[in-house]
Amino acid sequence: MTKTTKAQKAQTDQTMNNQQEFVPEWAKHVVWYQIFPERFWNGDPNNDPRLKNLINSWPHNHTAGWQIHPWTADWYRRLPYENHDETLWVALRRRRYGGDLQGILDRLDYLQDLGVTALYLNPVFEAPSEHKYDGATYHHIDPNFGPDPDGDRALMATETPNDPATWVWTAADSLALKLIAEVHKRGMRIIFDGAFNHMGLNSWAFQDVVKNQQESPFRDWFKIQSWDDPAAGTAFAHVGWFGCYELPEMNQDENGIVAGPREYIFAATERWMAPNGRIQNGIDGWRLDVAFCVAHPFWKVWRQHVRAINPEAYIVGELIAAEDDITPYLKGDEFDAAMNYEFAGIAAAFFIQTVERTDAAEFDRRLRALREKYPAQVAYVMQNLFGSHDTARLATHIVNHNLFNYRDWSNYHRTAKAENGAPVNLRQPTEAEWQIQKLFAIFQMAYVGAPMIYYGDEAGMWGANDPCCRKPMVWPELAYEPETYLPDGTTYETTHPVQFNHDLFNHYKKLIHIRNNSPALQVGSFETLLADSDVYAFRRSYEAESVIVIVNRSTVARTATLTNVGNISFMDLLNDGHQHLASDKKLTIDVPAQWGAILRAKR
Repeated sequence: MTKTTKAQKAQTDQTMNNQQEFVPEWAKHVVWYQIFPERFWNGDPNNDPRLKNLINSWPHNHTAGWQIHPWTADWYRRLPYENHDETLWVALRRRRYGGDLQGILDRLDYLQDLGVTALYLNPVFEAPSEHKYDGATYHHIDPNFGPDPDGDRALMATETPNDPATWVWTAADSLALKLIAEVHKRGMRIIFDGAFNHMGLNSWAFQDVVKNQQESPFRDWFKIQSWDDPAAGTAFAHVGWFGCYELPEMNQDENGIVAGPREYIFAATERWMAPNGRIQNGIDGWRLDVAFCVAHPFWKVWRQHVRAINPEAYIVGELIAAEDDITPYLKGDEFDAAMNYEFAGIAAAFFIQTVERTDAAEFDRRLRALREKYPAQVAYVMQNLFGSHDTARLATHIVNHNLFNYRDWSNYHRTAKAENGAPVNLRQPTEAEWQIQKLFAIFQMAYVGAPMIYYGDEAGMWGANDPCCRKPMVWPELAYEPETYLPDGTTYETTHPVQFNHDLFNHYKKLIHIRNNSPALQVGSFETLLADSDVYAFRRSYEAESVIVIVNRSTVARTATLTNVGNISFMDLLNDGHQHLASDKKLTIDVPAQWGAILRAKR
């Protein structure tokens, strides 16, 4: 055995100290809520996009009939205005529903009532697509998300985009600052989506390259394959992210993103983190799109920049652990956390799937391996999600329990897309299937890490992978058409009503309230107490608080016997405050089918 030197021990101790410090404390305590702005709520119909605002977004059909799509329409029903020569999947991506920042402002009371304490917004920067990962700028909010689209565009035209000294604050930008202020006023946090690996066809820099070719001062910003050169017989061509023409990739060298776009990204980062030099008016961090596509040296210097602006900023990367080793990103010098898709896969294999299903012992082993994979504090700030804008919704995964395997990410991504011809069942879940979602939520809200809800999951929304996971939010006061149509144009024998699921909402609300009022469930230690076939139990402890959580995935009631719990009584926070008394340091409790218990020790 190699003897550890004093220097090595000192270095290890210092590393451990750094691990305790590099994640922001607040990020351990929040419950996240992901919002896809275009589909959350249309708070201002006067700013709705027009057909010309879609130019340079796929599918590039800007001559056919078009209108803002009715919020409450049957998702798969083709309306008369839609081009019926296109496939449904093309038509779905041409749709716009008019969601905007005012819509988020209008619904902050709803979010506060639900109990969520941190918002992650999909891109809000100017872009022609509904998803806005094809950014035209990083320093302006999309004008159609604000109150004066035409006025904003006229104002933006006065700038020199690569000179921050000329940047103006548009009406949409100001509304974003108002949203940030209102979020902070409620004691909540907010982060923006940064898609820095690529921009869109409407990018001011890319447009200049297209116009001026090799003479453009931005010619080195993008990965250009060939230039317009009649003499050589070549036409202009660029590299798009994963072959996507609409997403021209930034150039990279040994330092990551090259100097020109790097400076622009750094300036835009500061603009939103410290508007007019005031960090209290800025966002609280960033979610980084396709972070694995950008070289590590860039993220290291960008993190230093971010933390110099706000030492408490939170940085979370879109990293797919099922595809790659993401540990290098989570050592304290790049990201604080990742979107925890690996958590989702482990949970799916225990709670939902019949494909490669695991028992409680294997579930516990995988969870432990995941916790130990990263520095200790990372586990507490990972975004523990199940669904997102890039997955089938949780409810539809449950319906298709025998089809989806979340651990095989590439295959899952394909099989969860209805447009790929996969046999995805698109129906409304049954009550028994909602019960499984409730069970998963019990575990999600009690486990180590920061839970994240994808908008509408708490309201009972369902849908296959993109684009079907991006339906308009279901609100309780609206009357929606039932889902009658299937993607092939046929109809269900029985329609599926689309309505706000109050029972599911109240379940999420109750669980979030329990978590928000329990330091142990936020930052407490973790100890497995039982891993027996269908039943899993663990204890979270912090200072004087101790909470035991039990989940039973079986379709029948199970009796859980826990040892070494002390001779104390427990109150079940989940089940009407029922009292349970341990005897001889042993606690025996009956857990209903597909349900659980959250037991707080009474001292």
